[in-house]
Amino acid sequence: MLTPHTAFSDSKPHYELLDGLRGVAALLVVWYHLFEAFATSPVDQRFNHGYLAVDFFFLLSGFVIGYAYDERWGRGLRMRDFIKRRLIRLHPMVVLGALLGAAAFFVQGSVRWNGEPVSTGMVLAALLCGLLLIPAWPGAGHEVRGNGEMYPLNGPSWSLFFEYLGNLLYMLLLRRLPTRWLTLLVALTGAALAAFAIGDLSGYGHLGVGWTLAGSNFPGGMLRLLFAFPAGLLLARRFRPVRIRGAFWLCSLSLAVLLAMPYVGSEQNHLFNGLYDTLSTLLLFPLLLWLGASGHATDAATARICGFLGDISYPLYMVHYPSMYLFYAWVWNHGYTFSEVWPVAAALFAGNILLAWFVLKIYDEPLRRLLTARFLRPRRQ
Repeated sequence: MLTPHTAFSDSKPHYELLDGLRGVAALLVVWYHLFEAFATSPVDQRFNHGYLAVDFFFLLSGFVIGYAYDERWGRGLRMRDFIKRRLIRLHPMVVLGALLGAAAFFVQGSVRWNGEPVSTGMVLAALLCGLLLIPAWPGAGHEVRGNGEMYPLNGPSWSLFFEYLGNLLYMLLLRRLPTRWLTLLVALTGAALAAFAIGDLSGYGHLGVGWTLAGSNFPGGMLRLLFAFPAGLLLARRFRPVRIRGAFWLCSLSLAVLLAMPYVGSEQNHLFNGLYDTLSTLLLFPLLLWLGASGHATDAATARICGFLGDISYPLYMVHYPSMYLFYAWVWNHGYTFSEVWPVAAALFAGNILLAWFVLKIYDEPLRRLLTARFLRPRRQ
């Protein structure tokens, strides 16, 4: 799940490289989803570990939420104001993603993946649930695509569901925990997540769970959240910068390698891929976050790149998937290979970046300014 940085006070320094890394991860997620059109199993997915971007997003979210808000609770921040701030920051794109998903479903002919027609009433019910972030049960009438997604009109919304849970846990419990107890929580949930991944309790041969309520997905998704979000919060509390040059480029390259890594193992042996997922989530992602938070943009070009990537990261994550549904249907209906349609894939990648920038400027930012002025009165610090 991808949550944007929320600065509570302009007096605090801004982690610009983390904005850039969030954008890099969002770009990699788009490529992961593009290559899903050509995968027949988790093993032959070419851009294989893109699902781990969600763990990086949860980790980053815990870090920036703790950094932005931890010190403010004792200075008059109220729970209702925290909730308003998070809704204003996150929910406009949840709404737009659901609307675009409904439009794509109608363009696709309002049919499930098996060709069964879906009534307009069920599509509207799915849209309403998507707008309110209410998950669909597998097999429910408004689970309109028929593959068990919590949000069948815009699949990535599942991570926003868990992101909201993480924000509520932070508001009600995590912010109150002394650092030693938070450390214990991270150790316990990390051990549980490692056991889940190495033991292949997902049944998929990887840690890409949480997108459906079927099987072990919900507990697996909760484990991903309950490790990464508190771990990010813990890093924010314990953070001490280290000296590093070229942090953005080093961390970006490392993140790309980690997420693009081929499957580690085989159809018969998932142990090593579970170990890889565990190593990435529990050790390497926290290290990349630490290095990214330690670095600075030392030239204007890097600063502009980080700013741009940070700006489009959340819109890109939330609006790209409706076009993926159309792309999948087109590829599968014609039996295309990637080598046959790579120009279309590249155009779709670039087009979604342009779409993300467009909706950021004409919809997301203006709406958030309007809602902030309406519902968040300036308060004396």
